[in-house]
This record gives sequence, C-alpha cells and structure tokens, in this order.
Amino acid sequence: MTTIEQLEREVWPDPGPDATFLVSRCAELRRKPLAEFTVEDLRIMLGQEIGVPALLPRAVQVLLRDPLAEGDHHPGDLLLNVLRLPDSAWSNLRAERQRLASVLAELVAGFPFSDPDLTPRDPDRLLRDAVVRFLGR
Repeated sequence: MTTIEQLEREVWPDPGPDATFLVSRCAELRRKPLAEFTVEDLRIMLGQEIGVPALLPRAVQVLLRDPLAEGDHHPGDLLLNVLRLPDSAWSNLRAERQRLASVLAELVAGFPFSDPDLTPRDPDRLLRDAVVRFLGR
C-alpha cells in the first residue's frame, strides 16, 4: 500500500523522544498507507501542508460527500484546513476545486453567517470566512 514517504521518495528521520505530538504524528502519518487515512489524519497533514498532492484529492472526495466532515475538533475542521491551503495546491485539481466550490455555494445558504454572537475565533466564523474567501478566488 502506498504511503506519502513512498510517493515523495523521502524518508524522514525519527523525530525522537522530545518531539511534540504533532511532529511525531506527522512523521507517523507519512508512513501510513493512504488508503487507511481517516478524516483526522487528512486534517492534520493538510493543516501542516504535508503530502498535499496525494492527500488533497482524497480530502475533496470526503468533502464532496460531507462538507462538514469532522476530525477530532469540530464539524468542518477538515474543510477549514483544505480552504487554508495556498492556491498553488489546486493547480492540478481545477475540476475538483470547481466541484467543491459548487457544494460550498449550496452550504453557504444554510450557514449561520449573520449570527452576531460569532467571535473572531469561533469555529463557525473561521469556517464561514474561509468559505467566503475560497468562493471569492
């Protein structure tokens, strides 16, 4: 089964016992078969911009089925990390980007965009703002 390490032909050294959880987890996920990735695995790696060419198409497939797919944090946490990727991540995925934009345009209608109680760090507001930016690109 294919891993990010195999695709990138680069083996990262063991991060060691003093590494943070995130550093250790990312090194571990580079060796995990792509077919076994969970929503949380995708969220972590795309949030760190690791393995994007291999993982973004997989994440888009998840998001087309469930735009608010949830890792370990909140509904839409995978989508938020996908929308934070630079435009260059989409250069070979124009059709997928367009399909995702269509799904998100429909999602916008039902999102609490006008809720005055949303603070700048509220996950719903962060997601809303990211969706609006993505659709405006």
